Amino acid sequence: MLSHSYDRAVSENFDDDLVLVDRILSSDHHAFQTLYEKYYDRVFAIARGILLDNEEAADSVQEIFTLVYKNLARFDRRSKFSTWLFRIAVNRSIQQARKLKFKKKQSEFDNFVETIPDKEPPTEITDPQVTETMTVLHPNDRAILTLFYWDELSLQEIADSLGCSANAAKTRLFRARERFKEIYEKSERREN
Repeated sequence: MLSHSYDRAVSENFDDDLVLVDRILSSDHHAFQTLYEKYYDRVFAIARGILLDNEEAADSVQEIFTLVYKNLARFDRRSKFSTWLFRIAVNRSIQQARKLKFKKKQSEFDNFVETIPDKEPPTEITDPQVTETMTVLHPNDRAILTLFYWDELSLQEIADSLGCSANAAKTRLFRARERFKEIYEKSERREN
């Protein structure tokens, strides 16, 4: 009975990805391909949720996995591999969103006569009003809403991914929801 409880506790805390990480660090490139295939969809969903553009998200995912590969030796194993990966994905996507925002402003300034077409929203968001609201939100707000609602991570997983406490993640999520609600309701009133 005690042995069964111990085995279950050990297996619940065991991170299968650590075996793959060790193999990658031993120059097994097939192991990296396995991790890439395992996490590509979730990393893409995070990037798309923050960047709101499939092409930019795909580019960002490539950069994220390149960063992971180059810095894998720095992974200190204090958290699960997936948590470390999602944190890189969130941070890199937010950096990319900031660059895109700057480029967009610069382009508008340089070409103030021309209008810039809107980019395609993520395909999972079917309500155009939700899509419009997400595009107005700050990338940090989009990140936490995407992690919670579309990737369905727990508050602790979000906290680990963002490098904050669970309470801080809960507060950030609350504030992001409030900002989302405020923007959504304003746009709803404009339509009516």
